Order: sequence, then structure tokens, then C-alpha cells
Amino acid sequence: MTPEKKVKQVVVKRLKELGAYHFYPVSGGYGASGVPDIVGCYKGKFFGIECKAGKGVPTALQLKHLRLISYAGGFSTVIRETNIDEVIGSLEEWCNGE
Repeated sequence: MTPEKKVKQVVVKRLKELGAYHFYPVSGGYGASGVPDIVGCYKGKFFGIECKAGKGVPTALQLKHLRLISYAGGFSTVIRETNIDEVIGSLEEWCNGE
């Protein structure tokens, strides 16, 4: 299992604990490239999460999609093994209007 897949598994576990609707969008082929790894909705608010591990960095296209989500009023972020708790906490706060 890749390090990034491990990050995704932890994030999905945390999202399930919150009761957030989420899925992995299809990329490439028939799907759009650069879309975040995990997209969903929590308490009526849309989010997009790009998962990275180690020293991995988002591509320019991934960053563009994250910016577009933010501009549209959604929550978007890059999450990695070192900031999972912080980012999930920020998502909760944002969805609760704090």
C-alpha cells in the first residue's frame, strides 16, 4: 500500500466518524484531471481534500481546483499524515461556522 493511500484511509475513517458524505472522484479518462482525491459535504457545506504523503506536493492543476472550490465558497485543503487532526478539526470548525 502506498503512503498516500494510507493517508486517504485515515482521512476517510475520520470523515465517516463525523458522518460526512464523501467519495473519491474518477480522474483521467472520463473524469476531470486535478480534482481533489476526496470530495464531499458535511453539514451542508462542500469540501475537497487533496491527500499527499511525505514530501509529495500538489500539482498546479490540483492547486487550481482547490482554489476554485474555495472561490465557490467551499472548504479545500491539502492533507498529509502530519496534519490530519488539524485539518479535520479545521473542517469541523468551518462547517460549524466557528
